[in-house]
Amino acid sequence: MLTLTEQPSSCGLTTCRGTHVLTEDVVYREVTADHRLLTRRLLMKTNRLPRWAECLFPSGISRSVYIVEDSVVDPVNRSLTTYTWNLNHTTLMSVEERCIFTDSEEQQATTLLKREAWVSSSIYGFSRPIQEFGLARFKSNQGKAMKGLEYALSNLQGEASQRLLRGSVKDTSAKTLTTTAAPQKPPQYV
Repeated sequence: MLTLTEQPSSCGLTTCRGTHVLTEDVVYREVTADHRLLTRRLLMKTNRLPRWAECLFPSGISRSVYIVEDSVVDPVNRSLTTYTWNLNHTTLMSVEERCIFTDSEEQQATTLLKREAWVSSSIYGFSRPIQEFGLARFKSNQGKAMKGLEYALSNLQGEASQRLLRGSVKDTSAKTLTTTAAPQKPPQYV
């Protein structure tokens, strides 16, 4: 299993839905006694296979991926934690992601994001290259995700934010990729 951890970066607090998201359903929602909002969503997204994988897998393989997202909004600690994982195609590649949004103590009106991802594969003889490909794709998609978040925030605020997210997407060096036998995965919240 390969793990990617990015250092906290500044960002805004929202979710944006791209055209690759086909469906989005809330399957559970609860406000706890300590005022936390727990939500579980089921999403279906498109998933394009890379060219090298198209020749290995049958053309009839589903290009849709079902994803579960648990989120916890904690107004007392002023944080949002999301944990997502795929339900299908897990033999080929299982991807889990945790994002923790918190207030910055140094800069007012700034939100910090700590993002972690775990990628694993059960394809004998190819698991390591598949894991490396999954992490590389995950990292390359983060720039797009941050730009989408910036776009959504600027629309919500009704203005183009000049300082929001500038310089927040940092290139994660190869040093952050580590192999772990049993990574510390977060508990499922719901």
